[in-house]
Amino acid sequence: MSVPAFTDIAKSSNDLLNKDFYHLSAAALEVKSNTPNNVAFKVTGKSTHERATSGLLEAKYTDKPTGTTSLHMLSMQMRTSFSKKKGFDFFINLSPMTGKAQMLIFYRTSGLTVTQTWNTANALDTKIELKDALVKGLKAEVFGTFLPEKSAKGAKFNLHFQQSNFHGRAFFDLLKGPTASVDAVIGQDGFLAGAAAGYDVQKAAITNYSAAIGYTNPLYTASVTATNNLSVFSAAYYHKVNSQVEAGAKATYDSKSGGPVGLEVASKYRLDPVSFAKVKINDRGVAALAYNVLLRPGVTLGLGASLDTQKLDQATHKIGTSFTFDS
Repeated sequence: MSVPAFTDIAKSSNDLLNKDFYHLSAAALEVKSNTPNNVAFKVTGKSTHERATSGLLEAKYTDKPTGTTSLHMLSMQMRTSFSKKKGFDFFINLSPMTGKAQMLIFYRTSGLTVTQTWNTANALDTKIELKDALVKGLKAEVFGTFLPEKSAKGAKFNLHFQQSNFHGRAFFDLLKGPTASVDAVIGQDGFLAGAAAGYDVQKAAITNYSAAIGYTNPLYTASVTATNNLSVFSAAYYHKVNSQVEAGAKATYDSKSGGPVGLEVASKYRLDPVSFAKVKINDRGVAALAYNVLLRPGVTLGLGASLDTQKLDQATHKIGTSFTFDS
């Protein structure tokens, strides 16, 4: 298994506890479409329980690898050799007449991804991703944000580097601060250890730091994370019981506030190949239910509800629906 990013050490349990619970919005609609020229469109719309609506239009273009580029170099008295590496081809041709060698380096481009989004807040976001172009496992991202109404701008630059036993990231906010956030995770035989830190360039000071340890395998994961300058502790557990049942739990304690430990427990049951149900409950007695079914290829319906078991006679309950169309 590959080493996850720092924020994904507890991803299995977080997904089980947070994803596919449709009561968070009164109604949600998502439409996805893919074109033959590698452009994917996505339109989303949400209506909250407070009757506020929001929407987003996204277009993503992915450039597939096309052709090679070459670099020519000359050197003296080199032996003829030929070698291949993933992403690179090296060819050295020795001339017996002059004793000179010409080395051709062919590099197979990995392409790039450009994503443009526009939402109902009139914010324009652009993301450019370039993966495996310079070094295998290295991905560079450039983010740009523009709000015409306020003439506000944002620019960020991110780096991701992943190898078999290492996953590191660096995030730079170029206009605010500037600030930088870095995190790294190392793994061996399923054991994980990671740390993260934020740095303010103007103040020349570390603004926050976190740490985490975990263990993961195909059937279960466990992790302990300390965030907010090692003041908030979270312990998470996920277990894939069998092909139909998944279970997970998360406990959180804030040492600064000194309040009670927060606890969430969730389970997912696959009813058949096209539908599943989820349930979770927390220490405050709030229970959530969800049902997801594939009505037909490309059409998914989600239903959800949350109930405050300690206030059943009050109007604190929520119901939500979601439709997803994928073509």
